[in-house]
Amino acid sequence: MPTLTVRNLDEDTVRKLRIRAAENGRSAEAEHREILQQALGTASREPSRAEMADRLAAFRKQVAPSPDGTILGLLRETRGAQVRRLTGSDEGM
Repeated sequence: MPTLTVRNLDEDTVRKLRIRAAENGRSAEAEHREILQQALGTASREPSRAEMADRLAAFRKQVAPSPDGTILGLLRETRGAQVRRLTGSDEGM
């Protein structure tokens, strides 16, 4: 397999690459390959831990318990939102 050498990188760039590799649980070399593959569109990218945390937070917010803390309350809220979306009013609630 061919080898690629990149010269004259500043220390800050190298540090950021190492940090990014550690955050993604990869070696620096594996992270460099992943970055190149993503940039060139040759790999399907796995979401980073930060992206997964953001997705999880959004999901938790979406399925958070209702203000009254019951399933019945959540069903009422869902039904109410559906009624408002379909009819444009709060009638039937």
